[in-house]
Amino acid sequence: MYKRLLVICGLCLCFNCKDDKVISSGNECMPIPQQSDIVRIDFTDLNPAFVKSIESIRENASKATDFNGMVKISGGVFEMGGDIVEGFEDMPKTAVPQGDELPKHTVRVSGFWMDEHEVTNAQFKEFVQATGYVTTAEHPIDWQELKKQLPPGTPKPPDENLLPASLVFNYANKGASKNNLSNWWTFKKNVNWKNPNGPGTSIEGKENHPVVHVSWYDAMAYAKWAGKRLPTEAEWEFAMRGGLSNNMYPWGNEKTEQGKHFANHLQGEFPYVNTVDDRFERTAPVKSFPANNYGLFDMAGNVWEWTNDWYSSKYYYELKLKGGIAINPMGPESGFDAYNNNEKKKSIRGGSFLCNDYWCSGFRNSRRMRNTPDTSMEHIGFRCIREINTK
Repeated sequence: MYKRLLVICGLCLCFNCKDDKVISSGNECMPIPQQSDIVRIDFTDLNPAFVKSIESIRENASKATDFNGMVKISGGVFEMGGDIVEGFEDMPKTAVPQGDELPKHTVRVSGFWMDEHEVTNAQFKEFVQATGYVTTAEHPIDWQELKKQLPPGTPKPPDENLLPASLVFNYANKGASKNNLSNWWTFKKNVNWKNPNGPGTSIEGKENHPVVHVSWYDAMAYAKWAGKRLPTEAEWEFAMRGGLSNNMYPWGNEKTEQGKHFANHLQGEFPYVNTVDDRFERTAPVKSFPANNYGLFDMAGNVWEWTNDWYSSKYYYELKLKGGIAINPMGPESGFDAYNNNEKKKSIRGGSFLCNDYWCSGFRNSRRMRNTPDTSMEHIGFRCIREINTK
């Protein structure tokens, strides 16, 4: 059921065929593969305990037919990957396309419905209350699973370091290296989606903020319950661009830090100072910033969002080599990270309240980031999609 299928066609659109849902191979016209025809999920090599938790979730019939709060997006063809536009020559290297965003390549995606904003604390709470689901951050760390992600021979850490925990951001001391993530991330015990900063904290008053401290497994479980799924990277970028071609951001090519605030991200000197010019130091209530042309909110900033795809730093290069148009690409069959390939990671998109041009500029349309599917952090959430042709 969960066998992976990579759908990449080295084919060109058939402009001679009357049906716009066709592709051409030579002189033959064929239907474009629809998303419902594609088996998307491969649980091979994933944590079996968390997979079992996902498989135990039953779809909520009323949720599966509810399209409130979703936006219908027609499919189409677009150029996926990093844009370098005039006027950005003086930007920091971190603010322009990175190697894994290139080369640009042509992609066609089928139509889909997408949540107009990230899944909120209130929505996730409803899911947990209905199913009794326990998130990854609420489980002790399984050393046998963790060591699969580490170099051979890595010693087992003390048991106290394997207790339920999640990653919380803290400002680094001035002068401390931002390249050392431990200077600004703390793996804090008893932190989870309902206690986002540890014991004594809660989501009270933040019901309309995006849920955080959720892993890819948690997002998958919610999506199954809601009768939805996680978007592919291609669907995500198509939606984020909002119909604009070759633009840096979902709002166009107007740079950040120009007195206007298009998204919730860090103003100031990352990771030392946040001037909070946009009014939000951490997460913001959903819909606090303008929607893109498709009516989608917070596609840039607020929280990074999980996609279904494995992350590979060479995937775009491999797609480009195939030539033609990639039809509903589903990502690589397995993960590959040029910096650390011991860990197999899932792609995350959209940036967060921590993004800054001098670090990651995650609010750019093509910016890619990644994390292991069991990771939970203070600035990662998700939203879901549903195929048009399945309902």
